[in-house]
Amino acid sequence: MSKFSESSRSEQSNAQKPLKMSAPAPAHLPDSMISSVNLLPENKRLILFTRHSLRERSDGNGFASYQLPLTPKGRVLAKSWGRWLAGHLPYSLDVDSISSPIGRCIDTAQLMQEGAGLQRPIAHQSLLVEPGSLVTEPEIANAVFKEIGVLNFINRFLQGNLEGTKNAYQGGLDILSLFYQNQPQHGHLMLAVSHDTLLSAFLAIMFDVIEIDWNDWPKMMEGVFLWFDDKPFEQANAYFVWRGEVYVRPINTLIDSYRAAGFHPSKLLLPPKVRWT
Repeated sequence: MSKFSESSRSEQSNAQKPLKMSAPAPAHLPDSMISSVNLLPENKRLILFTRHSLRERSDGNGFASYQLPLTPKGRVLAKSWGRWLAGHLPYSLDVDSISSPIGRCIDTAQLMQEGAGLQRPIAHQSLLVEPGSLVTEPEIANAVFKEIGVLNFINRFLQGNLEGTKNAYQGGLDILSLFYQNQPQHGHLMLAVSHDTLLSAFLAIMFDVIEIDWNDWPKMMEGVFLWFDDKPFEQANAYFVWRGEVYVRPINTLIDSYRAAGFHPSKLLLPPKVRWT
């Protein structure tokens, strides 16, 4: 059973009427994505934080070399998913994307854009890969990763029991601030393509849990839809849809948890004021 908490569920009354989509999903797309699409409100500054599409197999300990490419089915899935989103959501994908600089993530973003009939810049973001949001000293963390495997690695990170990594709240706030600073205009959907480790850790931080299991692990081409209140970062709520449920996390609670753990606010990567254009 998933260990993700139910305490952060959002009432639908604080969002607009959710969408209802009945069109068939692209082949090989995780089932959760369409159930999540059905719950999206209209006219938000929407972000899809997604794991890349289907890639070649990793080794038995979950270690996936950065050289592993998308499979042919993965390329078709990314393109067809972009086409589906552009054709069935009342959101425009005609905005720049952000991505991990690793090839399979960039390819996923590019193919989704192509499917939507677009060709927009894809900014490479170091916070969407490692070292970045979790790891600060790869020479230490990489050896532990290979020894204990990916799931144990993430759980030790969440529990603050892993050398060479950030505090978990710092990692979550770094990713949130990145998204906050790169929000699209109302009625637009921005792609943010990354890896399973970052997405699983981010979701656990948002749910405030310190242990997850394989049922919680994001599948390839599975992602979370996210948007913010139009407020200063530290006053905003982060709303997100994951596996057919809507949740809300006040950002100030993450900051309070960071401070309660004994960390100094000056170390936080908080964004400057954003001017909506």
